[in-house]
Amino acid sequence: MCNLYNITTSQEAIRQFTGALRDILGNMEPSIDIYPNQFGPVVRNASDGQRELANLRWGMPTPIERVRGNSDPGTTNVRNPQYAHWQQYVGIEHRCVVPVTSFAEPSPNPSEVDPETGMKRNYWFALDETRPLFFFAGFWTLWHGVRKVKEGPGDHEVYGFMTTKPNTLVAPIHEKAMPVILTTREETETWLSAPWLEAKRLQRSAPDDALAIVEKPATQIKMPRQTPTQGSLF
Repeated sequence: MCNLYNITTSQEAIRQFTGALRDILGNMEPSIDIYPNQFGPVVRNASDGQRELANLRWGMPTPIERVRGNSDPGTTNVRNPQYAHWQQYVGIEHRCVVPVTSFAEPSPNPSEVDPETGMKRNYWFALDETRPLFFFAGFWTLWHGVRKVKEGPGDHEVYGFMTTKPNTLVAPIHEKAMPVILTTREETETWLSAPWLEAKRLQRSAPDDALAIVEKPATQIKMPRQTPTQGSLF
């Protein structure tokens, strides 16, 4: 499952793509790596009905029967939205889209390990080598609880995104799942505004030619990332 992704784009590009009329994000860095339990930008349907760009914490509330210990670090990916716990979040008021330009999956090859950290190196996936903007289909909610023990209980705005069966490009790297990817304005609009019976049809594997591997552990050659000019769409 995806536990690391990157955003290399502008806030204006995200707003234009999604039709977000309100931006409460603050200043977004030109390139951000997002890890679980960190904050990342999402476009959501706010409580007053406005579509807004906001900064939320990655990790939806975990089903209570799966929480271990005194804190809930959050569930990053939702594979089965039909599960009773997730059904409370499938309405329009809890849907969001997560801007992405590339996402990582750790290598399944034991030999592809960083000798300095002992961690598996990543394969990075994007729409193509220029890493244009796309979105994950996500959910968000307000949640009160303990995310980290040292922080204690508090109010949080959190998000996660759906996964689905991997396509033939992702499956050799991660055989269980891949994120649900939205690449057009029509898809993002459907996810943010359509009834659930229509929106849930977007939980499908991306076409096999929709993605490219833009970085491999074997070479660690990073393809150039283009920093878009303000107002560009990608």
